[in-house]
Amino acid sequence: MMSASNNTFENVKAVILSAHKSTTSREKVDFYNSWAENYDQDVAVLDYRAPGLAANSISSHFSGDREAAVVLDVACGTGLVAKQMKRHGFGQFVGIDGSKAMLELARESGLYLDLKHSMLGEEPIPFQWDSFDVVVIVGALSVGQVPVGVVRELCKSTKPGGYVCMTTRSNLDNLEYRGALERELKQMEEEGLWSCVAVTEVEDWERAVSEQEDGYISGAVYLYKKLQLN
Repeated sequence: MMSASNNTFENVKAVILSAHKSTTSREKVDFYNSWAENYDQDVAVLDYRAPGLAANSISSHFSGDREAAVVLDVACGTGLVAKQMKRHGFGQFVGIDGSKAMLELARESGLYLDLKHSMLGEEPIPFQWDSFDVVVIVGALSVGQVPVGVVRELCKSTKPGGYVCMTTRSNLDNLEYRGALERELKQMEEEGLWSCVAVTEVEDWERAVSEQEDGYISGAVYLYKKLQLN
C-alpha cells in the first residue's frame, strides 16, 4: 500500500476504488489488513466525518452516566469512533472488527477494555445479548460491507433502554442498500424492538471517490432506543 508521503486525495481515491474490486469476505479482510497502517491518515484526507457525527448524535441524547456506560464499537477499525466518544465523556469501550491488523491498532490506542475478531454477517456478535448501554456501527453499513440484517444483532446486544447508533452513505452506489436498511429499521420499530430517536441527514459526509460524483457525498446517522422488555 502507499506510504503517508503519497497521501494525496487522488492516491487515497485509488486505494478505496481498489477495495471495491474485492468481492469475497477474505479479499475484503486482506484489503483492510493492508490498509490499516495508513487508514487514519487516508480517511483524514477524505474529510471523513462519520465517527464525529455519530459521537455527537449519541452525546446529544444520552442522559445516563457516561463514565460507567459500556459502549460496543462494531467494525471498530483503528478506534476512530472511540476517540470521538471519549471527547464526550464516554470511557468504557469494547470493540469488534473483521481485520486483525485494524484490531492491533485499536489495541495500541489503549481505549478498549476488550477487542474481539469477528466477521459481521458470517458469525454472531461474540458478546452476550442485552449487555451494552450503547452500540455503535460507523462505516460498515454499506453495499459490499455487512448485510442489513446485522442491525438485528446490534439491537439484541443492547440493554433495554440503551441506544443503537448507525451510519450509512447516501451516494449513488449505496442508495439501494440505504433503502433496504431503512425498511429493516422501520420493520423492527413496527415489531416493537426499538423506537427512532433521531435521523440526521448530513450534506458533507466525506469527499466523493466514485467516478460519477464530485465534491462531497451525503450520509445519515440513525439513533434508536431499544424498548424495555414487557
